[in-house]
Amino acid sequence: MSSTQKPGQATQRFLDVAEIRDNVVIMKDGTLRGVLMVSSINFALKSADEQQALVQAYMSFLNGLEYPLQIVIQSRKMNIDPYIESLSNQQKEIQNELLKTQIADYRGFIQELVELGEIMQKRFYVVVQYDPSSNKQKNFWTRFSEAISPALGIKLKEKQFQERREELLKRVDIINGQLTGMGVGGVLLDTQGLIELFYESYNPDVAGIQKLGDIGRVRFEETPREQ
Repeated sequence: MSSTQKPGQATQRFLDVAEIRDNVVIMKDGTLRGVLMVSSINFALKSADEQQALVQAYMSFLNGLEYPLQIVIQSRKMNIDPYIESLSNQQKEIQNELLKTQIADYRGFIQELVELGEIMQKRFYVVVQYDPSSNKQKNFWTRFSEAISPALGIKLKEKQFQERREELLKRVDIINGQLTGMGVGGVLLDTQGLIELFYESYNPDVAGIQKLGDIGRVRFEETPREQ
């Protein structure tokens, strides 16, 4: 038995993502994804009428969808070490003894609070997709030929990509407008934000202590693109 071990396969090989560029995610089947990071509403603090209005608005939003939509809630333990460190630095620099004591007490209170219970940070995302086979403006044979085109395996030609990206961004704008009407408007993640999202999702432990470097030098690409 040979002592030489073959290197393990990269995690990316098992993902459905082919590439991330121009603020969109390109899947291996040729479909595209745009990700909105949206705000939240404290539903419990709303009046009964406001709660009912929100529920009705959300029902109308779901019933009006003509394509799949994914809602993702990400929970992560909040890392407050940098905040505690900044408080310690302020405590050292301040000359006023009363303020120093107050900062020390506050820092101790925050540390004790974190030790008693984990402080979680929640982020909310809405994933909008574009599948060329679902574009009703094109006839059946055009959609069918695009769906089985070999170019959709992993790579997209630039013209195809730009056309699909434009259609995707139109959907994103519509969805964001509807969400804004419910008070939870979002922001489209750019390329850097998307790469960081995947990095933190698949490496939650490492991401807490090791941040990504210069995103401009990172290529999330499986094979060279066709030009």
